[in-house]
Amino acid sequence: MLIVTTENVPGYRVSSVKGQVYGVVVRSRGLAGNLMAGLRSLAGGEISEYTQLLEEARRHAVDRMVKNAALMQANAVVMMRFDSSEIGQTMSEIVAYGTAVVIEPTA
Repeated sequence: MLIVTTENVPGYRVSSVKGQVYGVVVRSRGLAGNLMAGLRSLAGGEISEYTQLLEEARRHAVDRMVKNAALMQANAVVMMRFDSSEIGQTMSEIVAYGTAVVIEPTA
């Protein structure tokens, strides 16, 4: 499945719009991860525990979005975006969303 952040795909035309599609993931770092991240934050710099958590959450959100688009019989997602928010002090919500479409080559 082709996923793009643009409205159009060069060399293709949108033949059918299937609708809004999204994938949602809510993640929480465990107690040990929060403790390690808290200690690292004292020294400054990147907190690799949270970077890894958010990278995995984004991948899972995209995977869920692709699964939902396939259920809608789309072969592409255009205008894909990420959104994130905090739930409480320990959880992060990641949403991947876009428009599920069917694209065809223009040639």
